[in-house]
Amino acid sequence: MAGPATVSDRHAVLAGAFVQNRLRAAIAVLAIALGVALGFAVQLINGSAVDALSQSVRTVSGDADLVVRGPRSGFDESLFVVFARDPEVAVASPAVEVEARLAGRSETLRVIGLDLFRAAAIQPGLVAEAGNALDMLRPDTIFLSTAARAALGAARGDALALQVGLGDVRLRVAGQLAGAADERIAAMDIAGAQALFGRLGRLSRIDLRLRPGVDPQRFVERHAASLPAGVAIDRPDASLKATESVSRSYRVNLNVLALVALFTGGLLVFSTQALGVVRRRAQFALLRVLGVTRGRLARLVALEGALIGIAGAALGLAAGYAIARLAVRFAGADLGAGFFQGVEPRLRVDLWALATFFLLGLAAALLGSLLPAREAARAAPAHALKSGDEETALTRWRSPAPGLVLFAGAALLVGLPPIGGLPLAGYAAIACLLVGALLLMPRLAAAVLARIPMPSNVASALAIAQLRGAPGQVAVSLAAIVAAVSLVVSMAIMVDSFRTSLDAWLARILPAELYLRAPASDSAFLAPADRASIAQLEGVARVEFMREELLLLDPARPRVVLLARPLNEREAATRLPLVEPPVPRPADAPPPVWVNEAMVDLFGFRPGQVVSLPLAGRAAPFFVAGVWRDYGRPQGAVQIEESACVALTGDRTATNGAVWLVPGASAAAVRDAIRGTVPGGDRLEVALPGEIRTLSLAAFDRTFAVTYALEFAAALIGLVGLSSAFGALVVARRREFGVLRHLGMTRRQVGTMLATEGAATAVLGVGVGAVLGAAISLILIYVVNRQSFHWGMELAVPFGNLALFGVGVVALATLTAVLSGRQAMGNDAVRAVKEDW
Repeated sequence: MAGPATVSDRHAVLAGAFVQNRLRAAIAVLAIALGVALGFAVQLINGSAVDALSQSVRTVSGDADLVVRGPRSGFDESLFVVFARDPEVAVASPAVEVEARLAGRSETLRVIGLDLFRAAAIQPGLVAEAGNALDMLRPDTIFLSTAARAALGAARGDALALQVGLGDVRLRVAGQLAGAADERIAAMDIAGAQALFGRLGRLSRIDLRLRPGVDPQRFVERHAASLPAGVAIDRPDASLKATESVSRSYRVNLNVLALVALFTGGLLVFSTQALGVVRRRAQFALLRVLGVTRGRLARLVALEGALIGIAGAALGLAAGYAIARLAVRFAGADLGAGFFQGVEPRLRVDLWALATFFLLGLAAALLGSLLPAREAARAAPAHALKSGDEETALTRWRSPAPGLVLFAGAALLVGLPPIGGLPLAGYAAIACLLVGALLLMPRLAAAVLARIPMPSNVASALAIAQLRGAPGQVAVSLAAIVAAVSLVVSMAIMVDSFRTSLDAWLARILPAELYLRAPASDSAFLAPADRASIAQLEGVARVEFMREELLLLDPARPRVVLLARPLNEREAATRLPLVEPPVPRPADAPPPVWVNEAMVDLFGFRPGQVVSLPLAGRAAPFFVAGVWRDYGRPQGAVQIEESACVALTGDRTATNGAVWLVPGASAAAVRDAIRGTVPGGDRLEVALPGEIRTLSLAAFDRTFAVTYALEFAAALIGLVGLSSAFGALVVARRREFGVLRHLGMTRRQVGTMLATEGAATAVLGVGVGAVLGAAISLILIYVVNRQSFHWGMELAVPFGNLALFGVGVVALATLTAVLSGRQAMGNDAVRAVKEDW
């Protein structure tokens, strides 16, 4: 009489299961690894970038308790006297901070002008090394950090050329900074920096160290009311948090995409395990007869999933580190999105992140094994040992209640506002839709298959009858492909909508025939004389110049972009991509301002309101005349008439220009004239509207390269999952095929039956995935993107590409179904009938 199965017997069964299913197990491992790798890489890259920014803040602020900061162009230096004389302040260190353009190069260098003696007490890392510190008092010298010297290839005594306006200034490299070894930073005398960069009488920041016992919060409250408009006091790390918040939505979206890939991998584990249970139903029944309990059998199946999760998570962590290194090298710390420009992070593995993503991979595989483990344990041994019992497997998973509840939850979640500035409710709604659809698949498959007309061809009719009799197995086979197709469809619609809207937006905001721009920096600009020279060139009908400035409206948020340009109020509706008709301005209202969608969401600026903008240290009132669409400034932007800005600030410089030509003039000739005859014109970036659109769309495609790669990987996982499912079902149905061959069916007819099953299953999966993906895309467009980046877009569906994708999926699924059934067409299937004799 046989005794209970031993531990070694169970381990042998487990090893045998992996040997029999090694291809499907390997695919599941790779699917888990993909999700873990993407998530870990994104976390690693951005965590390292934030660490680098944090280190930079600590270097610049030293051991300051508080920092006074304002607009990017600075504030009146008379404020320094107020804090320097405050009895609660131990040391006040003024600074001028400029992101200076390197002459003749595309890079910028962060230059900080300091008071040597005050900085030595707070920011010793920004003071020159011992022996030549007094050279910092010279206005024509500059000191570089170790990283800056290495990047620029500059040695002591070399001349460093910086662009100011459209001209150059040269400074002598007098030595190296005592600290800031890893930061590309330069320091010089504050008076020299003010004179050099046109900041006379202005400061960028004041670092404060308070006397012992002074409460920083109380100090801030005491001074807050008396500060000029647009100037604030806060902790040194507040600017870091504000900068980090700009990229947070982008980083969270990438992490969510990685989790979706991980979820798809978990579905593949579920499909592999569930169909493996069907295939090994008799083996498990035999183990039960030999004494293995239900609980032990369930743990055996769960252990298989855990091993897949462990292998996938370990592989994913290694791949994620490799991906992060490559991404930082070729795309930068912002993955091409432009959030961390100039940051050169060193990848640092966070043990918590390592453990988190390992556990996520393990959890995805374990969750994918729970239902199959339960099914294996609940099967009655007597029935499971009989031929044909496979058809009864998975029939319990047909209740529609959980799926309908999740659909209702999704409908409620989409109406909720962002939580902590993130569209968490939108993400939850997408998860509810996806899981709910998968839970409804057995009932949906049964309903659809029941309505399919029975084909006249015998083989095809048998295929439809087989699918109708096992809707649970059909649903399990479709789990991964439905998730993959829905992801591809939703992302394709969202990306195409975004790209189409961006292209239309670029066409709207680029009405001129030629555009010019000073290189992005704080030191490059167009002076009034430069503007006059360009306007007087032959072939130029008129030029509209614009100045960009960064204003501090809220110290907890990034600075808002101010655009000052000639903008006739009556022509605003035709010149700006307004999202709704402009609001008429009352006769006694202040000057108009047009705000982008982010200003509505972040600051509550709504049409018809009177708002205040901090200009030249004063709160200037403006009437919100309209809201315009803006895909370039998610932190917020406002546009005002140039004359109003000049009246308040006196600043007549510009950073951009739009050139309209006289009829018949050549844009190429005018571009050559700007570069060749305007002093310093060769330093300007001059481009045609078409060139700008091409470059912008290319940058868009680079930013979404990760999304494209994820779409491809999802489609591949879905197809491989469907192929794996068919392979498992074919092996489990060998005896059925053997009987059909005994009854006279030819190999061609069996192949036709399998092709019909594959095509019908794939059509069902593609159809459900397309509908589900369309619903998810609406949430992505109107909820997630709006709450993440504060811009709207017009819906655009790439019907042609999606149709080709769907046809390709069905064709490949049909082919893989036939290839997976090769054993069913041979003599092995005929011999398999003997197993029941």
